[in-house]
Amino acid sequence: MSFFISDALAANGAPMPGAGSAVTQVLLLGGMIAVFYFLLIRPQAKKAKDHRKMVDELAKGDEVATNGGLLGRIIDIGDTFLTLEIAEGTEVKVQKTAVASVMPKGTLRGKEKKGGKQ
Repeated sequence: MSFFISDALAANGAPMPGAGSAVTQVLLLGGMIAVFYFLLIRPQAKKAKDHRKMVDELAKGDEVATNGGLLGRIIDIGDTFLTLEIAEGTEVKVQKTAVASVMPKGTLRGKEKKGGKQ
């Protein structure tokens, strides 16, 4: 019976219940895309840009922390790899992109003093 009522409403020129205009649907879709852009895509791109800038500015002698949790001083830098001294006489080669953050100067020296035997 309900399909007869829909035909009767359509014959009178009245809009179907629940059927929005095309403009409303396009605006809703555009709004959802804008929300995804500003909440997800844009912050991720900014974070990646900041990381790229930090990796490009790495220099010999910087103290860094890697994604794997290593903390060391840069002793050699190549195009894609760098060499970290993680302890006296212990060197590790890691990818430049594995550097998570640059630590303040003296971070390694402070750890050695606190952790040494007395």
